[in-house]
Order: sequence, then C-alpha cells, then structure tokens
Amino acid sequence: MILDSLRNKELYYPLCPRFRKAFEWIESTDLKALAVGRHAIDGDDIFVNVSELDLRPRSAAALEVHDKYIDIQIVVGGTEEFGWSERRLLEAPRGEFDVEKDIRFYTDTPQTFYTVHEGEFTILMPEDAHAPMLGEGHVRKLIIKVRR
Repeated sequence: MILDSLRNKELYYPLCPRFRKAFEWIESTDLKALAVGRHAIDGDDIFVNVSELDLRPRSAAALEVHDKYIDIQIVVGGTEEFGWSERRLLEAPRGEFDVEKDIRFYTDTPQTFYTVHEGEFTILMPEDAHAPMLGEGHVRKLIIKVRR
C-alpha cells in the first residue's frame, strides 16, 4: 500500500510499466468533470471507474483483493478512509474469487486504517487487502485499474 500526493507520482513509475501512462492521463484530464462510470484509458490494460458515493463506518469495512489489477485510487472530492491488511494474513474469505470481476471479499478486520485526502492517491497492489469507502459524508473518487 502506498499513500502519497499526486505531486510525487513519478516516484512510482518503476513499479509497473503502465503507471507512467496512467499518471500522464491523470495529469492531462479534468478529473472533476468526468462522468460517473467506466472510461477506457488503454483498453482493458488501464481503465478508470468514476464513483460518487456515501461513505460507511469502519464497522462495515469489507476487505477486498484483486489478482490481475493494481488499483490507483484518487479522491477528487471529499476525504476517504481505507482499511488495510496484508493479503497473506487473511483467514476469513466471504465466497469464492470472482475471476470475471477480479475480486474476492474477506470478513477479516483490517490491520490498520488510513485517510486519503483530495489531491492524494493510494496504490493498492494485489498483495494488499483493502477496505475502501469508509468515513463520514460523501466522496467523489477515481479507481484506476492497471493490469499487472
């Protein structure tokens, strides 16, 4: 799990060959003007899901993991809290892995919580279990899915 300011995006280019293209798209796009829904950046290799949603309390945290995609999650309106755990330590799956949606949920309690503010991003690798959409109020966010 990485938490940083968009000003430092270049530091993360070496982690994945597709990160440069994803962050260049972020820099060249009016993120607040994007319509809610899915937008292609580079076919199925890089795409973004734009969401506006009400946040929920920590007690409703549902950890999730992905195999094929890395998440770059950016808050563009509001503040969002995330739960996080090391994937290898999870013990309580909630159902099977959904290969088509690239997701599996767990009922484990997150090991820690952190907050993402407007202008910041979090990178969540397949090794990171994360519980998004936590906090109070409403948030507008982008989830950029980057194929490993």
